[in-house]
This record gives sequence, structure tokens and C-alpha cells, in this order.
Amino acid sequence: MEEATAYLRDGVLSHLEKLEAHARKLALKQEETQRQQENLVRLRARVQELRLQRDELQTKLNLQQVALIRQEGTTGSNMEPVQAVETGGQALLKWKVENVRAMLQAFHLTGLSGKLTKQGVCFCISTAYEGTYLDSYYLDLLIQQPVQIRHHSVPIFVPLEQIAKKYLQTNIKCFLAMLSDHLNAYAGRKYQADQLQDHYSAFLKGTLQRNSLHNVLFFNYDVETESKTFPFRAKLVYGDLTRSLPTEATITCKGDVSDSLVEKTAAHSNLFRHTALHKAFDSFKRAAESLDQTA
Repeated sequence: MEEATAYLRDGVLSHLEKLEAHARKLALKQEETQRQQENLVRLRARVQELRLQRDELQTKLNLQQVALIRQEGTTGSNMEPVQAVETGGQALLKWKVENVRAMLQAFHLTGLSGKLTKQGVCFCISTAYEGTYLDSYYLDLLIQQPVQIRHHSVPIFVPLEQIAKKYLQTNIKCFLAMLSDHLNAYAGRKYQADQLQDHYSAFLKGTLQRNSLHNVLFFNYDVETESKTFPFRAKLVYGDLTRSLPTEATITCKGDVSDSLVEKTAAHSNLFRHTALHKAFDSFKRAAESLDQTA
């Protein structure tokens, strides 16, 4: 009997030792995984930092090249002043044209395209939202000193002048990228509002109110909850004009509001800030259909 008890005790202890060893091994593996994840986060942050430094250095290099070209054009020892200015201007123009050619190749697959003209370059900025092609806008630049916008089809409410003032003379690539962000965000906001009005009007009470830039929206909508239909009012503000999702979503409900309804308004606000507008109402529609099936 004692031998059997000792055998069982040894067996249990051996099993416990194996479990402890496995637990230690698992803990070490989890620690290693955590370290690797932390290293990955640090590396990603470093990559982003280096990219920003690269862009800053490229901008400085571009400015220095322009300055050198100007200096060579105005300080030539064997040239007349007028000839020196003309030579410097031609060199500067040649550099700008080559720079634009490089950009046309770089932007080919990013919704930006263009072609060289006799006096500069004409860009086409195509917009899309979640794979749906929307509108295209054109921008005709004169490549001279300073670079000028000759013609364009950019909507008047898009801050083209401010973007050009900040980037056009120093970094055309950054100028086009920023303008593209603004246009795609505007197109995305307009697309969402149109989808809401066209496909989910049954939820709306009254007219969807929106401004030209589609960065402020007002609308009333009904949603069934707690076996009742409640009227909500929404105000969406898109504080970042380069994004298609709102930065603020204020939701209110008329009448006496229960604690659960307060939670609903908070949930709606969070949904509107993180989900495309028409997709948020699609979730309301599916929830209503689910209630009808269980009734």
C-alpha cells in the first residue's frame, strides 16, 4: 500500500514538474513575442521618422539646386548680364521639367496622371472612395519661376490657394499629394451623403442638410430600440478636410431619455465617427430587420 502511495505521489510530482516546466517555457515564449512586438513598433516608428527626414532633406536639396542654378546664371564670368540671366532661367526651367517628368512616373499608380505641355504640365487627379471611381479634376501648371497655376477645375471651396502658397514653389510633389488628399476626402464625404439620401431615406425625417464642402451635416433620423421608435438628431463635423470621417458627431434625442437610450446615443456617435455614413445606416437597417424577424 505504501509503495503504491509513493508511486502515485512520485507520478503526481513528476506531472506537476512537467506542467511547471511547460508553464515556464510558455511564459518565456510570451515574453519573447512581446519583445518582438515592441521592437517592431519601435522599428516602424523609426522608419516613419526616417521617411520624414528624407522628405525634408529632399526639399532642402531641391531648394539648394534652384539656388545654385540661379547663382550660376547670374555670376558667369564670361557672360553678359542679360545672357547670364537667360542661361540661368533656361537651366532652372530644364531642372523643373525633369523634376516633373520624374513625378509623372512616380504618381502613375496613385490616382494622379499627367502629360507635359509646351509651357508646363497638365495633371489629372482622379478620386475614388472604397474602390468606387468618382470624379476627376484637372490642373494646368506653367513651369516657370515662379510656378503658376494656369487653369484648373478644382472646386472653389477646396483650399487650393492655401495649399499652393504652402507647397507649390518648394515641393510640387507634396503640393499634388496634399491636393489629392483634399479632393479624395471631399469626394468621399459627398459620396457618403449621396448614398444616405439615395438608399436610406426611409430612416430620415426631413432633408439632409449639408454645405458645399460636405464638412458639416445635419439630419434627423428614426431608429427603433427598446420596442419603440425614437427620433434622433445628428450633427457631423469634419474638422480634418483631408479625411472622409467626422471628427465630431453630436447625437441628441427628444423627450425623456432613459439610461439605456443615453448609451444608444453615445454608441451612435462612436459609430458615425468610425464608420462610413451609409454603412452606419446599413447596420441600423440590419438591426431593424432582425427585430422584425424575432417579433
